[in-house]
Amino acid sequence: MDIFQNRNFVKLFFAALSSQMGTTIGNMAFAFYLLDHFSEQPYYATLAELMYSLPTIFVFFLVGVVADRLDRKKVAENCDWIRAILTIFFFFALFTNSLPLMFLILFLRSAVTKFFFPAETSLVQGILRKDQFATAAGLNQMLFSMFMVFGVGLGALTYNWIGIHGAIFIDAVSFIISALLIRACNIPQAARLPNGRPKWKDLNMKSTLTDFKVGIQYIIRNRLLSLIIFGFFVFGFIQGSFAVLPIFTMKYELAPAHYEAYASYFAISLGVGLLFGSVISTWLANKMNSYVLFIFPILMTSILVLLLGLTSNAWTFFILSFFIGMCIGPVNVVIGDWMPKIVQPNFMGRVSGWIDPIMMFSQSLTLGCITVLFPKVVSNVDLIYYGIAAVILAVFIFYAVLLPKKEAEVYTFSTQKNKEVYKAN
Repeated sequence: MDIFQNRNFVKLFFAALSSQMGTTIGNMAFAFYLLDHFSEQPYYATLAELMYSLPTIFVFFLVGVVADRLDRKKVAENCDWIRAILTIFFFFALFTNSLPLMFLILFLRSAVTKFFFPAETSLVQGILRKDQFATAAGLNQMLFSMFMVFGVGLGALTYNWIGIHGAIFIDAVSFIISALLIRACNIPQAARLPNGRPKWKDLNMKSTLTDFKVGIQYIIRNRLLSLIIFGFFVFGFIQGSFAVLPIFTMKYELAPAHYEAYASYFAISLGVGLLFGSVISTWLANKMNSYVLFIFPILMTSILVLLLGLTSNAWTFFILSFFIGMCIGPVNVVIGDWMPKIVQPNFMGRVSGWIDPIMMFSQSLTLGCITVLFPKVVSNVDLIYYGIAAVILAVFIFYAVLLPKKEAEVYTFSTQKNKEVYKAN
């Protein structure tokens, strides 16, 4: 892959790898620590999960503006330094056994993390050619898949071998390595500051809210971009559904005596499928029409989810989960290819800053609906799978009707709309 001849991309790629590895190991090890030391209060583990997602509510309107107005390289690098310092504080908080302090540090660290990815994504857009975007999206999807497959195992092994303190130490070191790799990048100023150097007197709450509003208008006025952002809402729906439904399926239907282990097998099956799907779609991205690579897997996902509700065998369930992962991979890769092609560099931060809150809202809404419906209203979990399959089929029809069918039309349309939006703002 010629993309690895780009030294800046290689450094950013391994920075993201190091950062994600440390976060995964630390978070999973802390979950095991809570379950070991507070086994009679399992809600502590749930509260820790909440500390990872709750900060989105407080910073979502800031992250995109920061990535577009400030130096993106410095934002990404400083996020790593701040997280490293917070992790060191967390290391010492463990000695005090103060859970409120630990949860506070987790909350702050997660809030800082929200600023990292929009800045890093925007930097990648500025250092690659357009024909390399699909490959970069595929590589990022492969990283996500690998951590989905091995994340729990890495956390468990680290916790068992070197304990919670060792795991947190690895966490801190990973952020330091990531920061050093980003500092070593030689990124052009145009990619770091697409809107020019900011004047500090202009950076206030009023200007921040104005930029946030402009970002929303940019998304709404670009029809293709709006459709893609809607895709992330759908991903949140699927992610929320599969966060709990496989556990319910194993516990109440397929493997009541071993549902914990079988639920982890599902995660592995889905993650391996994502990994294979990402590899294949990265290879196919420049060889076939992206529209087909995007639409067809959505239809297949609908059929496979329907079959999940019909199956009565756990291993068949895992095989179907593997193929669902293979279908989700190409959709993610295509969206990752389209986003930097249709979004102007000076708006990339504000657009990517919307992804996390939209997915979190959709995921939370889905979990809330499942909580209300099962088992009081819907007593058979299979019926929920049928409902999900119907929703995904509706999404397929929605995209099949509204998305342009030729890539040339996609890029011509998006370029024209980008110019209109840019003039309007």
